Amino acid sequence: MSARPALTVALVEDDAVLRAATVQALLLEGAHVEAFADARAALAWLAEDFAGVVVTDVRLPGMSGIALFEQLREMDPALPVILVTGHGDIDMAVNAMRGGAADFLAKPFSSADLLRSIKRAFEQRVLALENRALRQELHRASGGRGPAVLQGSSPAVTALRSLVEAVGNAEIDVVIKGGQGTGKTTLARHIHDMGPRAARPFVAIDNGVLAHEDAELLLFGRDPAAGLSRTGLLERANGGTLLLDDVAEFDAPLRARLLAMLDSRTVIPIGADRGRRLNLRIVLARQPGDAALQDAGSALERRLGAVSITLPSLAERREDLPTLLGIFVRRHELATERQAREMSDRDREYLQLHTWAGNLRELDGYARALVLGVPMQSSPGETSTQPHSLAERVAQFERSLIEDGLRRYGGNVEKLRAEMQIPRKTLYDKLRRYGLVAKEFRSSVF
Repeated sequence: MSARPALTVALVEDDAVLRAATVQALLLEGAHVEAFADARAALAWLAEDFAGVVVTDVRLPGMSGIALFEQLREMDPALPVILVTGHGDIDMAVNAMRGGAADFLAKPFSSADLLRSIKRAFEQRVLALENRALRQELHRASGGRGPAVLQGSSPAVTALRSLVEAVGNAEIDVVIKGGQGTGKTTLARHIHDMGPRAARPFVAIDNGVLAHEDAELLLFGRDPAAGLSRTGLLERANGGTLLLDDVAEFDAPLRARLLAMLDSRTVIPIGADRGRRLNLRIVLARQPGDAALQDAGSALERRLGAVSITLPSLAERREDLPTLLGIFVRRHELATERQAREMSDRDREYLQLHTWAGNLRELDGYARALVLGVPMQSSPGETSTQPHSLAERVAQFERSLIEDGLRRYGGNVEKLRAEMQIPRKTLYDKLRRYGLVAKEFRSSVF
């Protein structure tokens, strides 16, 4: 039985005085606190396996506390979020609780009320993580063949399963190579779950994290000597697995610091005068790119000295298509409580003749369309369901753009919103209108 985790709180409050007072009150109760002045910084820092409770003000500059809650809900529905509200926001907070928020506290509130709410939510979080770990253990004990990326009987995936099984339980760094949608992140997580570090953190760092203006702070953290202490993502991964996704695309100064970290396995927070030793398993994820990026990625790979795993494209494992489609269809049937329409001969022909350039992610989208009864624009079976009016054609085009974006970004609504340059509420309205559920596009389904 693993030791019970310490009470941990991520606090999001833009009022500096109130933030400092709340941090002090929680520290006096023995809690570990990470404090943030804005929601975006908190969102970039938080991970799916965060073993604590999020407390956030509703009214924040930029991203609101409600928007933060919605993003965290997509990332991990079991992560408890407590909303702090003013009198005028109570109805909003009540609606959020109906949507899954753990609790809300109306200002002013006592430290005792806050602590009771946090402890209650923390108990729920501990239980959820224990159940999650148990499910992973049962999966390993049952001899399950892992995620869809490892399913099938083709020579390519058979060899892949053997290699993954060999490296999974070994304390060795790994490089995963593959095109978009082949399941690199999912395989990295699976390798983490297979090994002795499964109960420890899994932290993924990609361009989405480093696009934040405080990227250096988020990565390396800040020493108390330089101001309010902050634990960086690299240090948060200590004892577990760190996934570096397409590091070759990071800007040169950050890439240089990451290279130094790979060499020394130490991290130097902002303002610190010495490094802190890290015990990490490193996984690098790479995809084909231009020559300059390939050279940068190869340099990182040589520096790491890791085992290399190459994921086959769907074109290289076409005999696995029926098996994979069946897996994706069944998952979407369970998620939507609907049954897929029966495939026609033309559908089967399309399955075998289509190029599937988007790999597993594109096939997953096709499976979802079968379950929802939505015709794919390029499907051979699409004849009598074409829209006729201009409004219908615009709506279908818009839906396909949003669905393609969700598939490319693995269900990350914030990245899609930034690309489309539309307000968050507008995007969520469109998702509801077209019956699109972001979490169903997350790469974990592969």
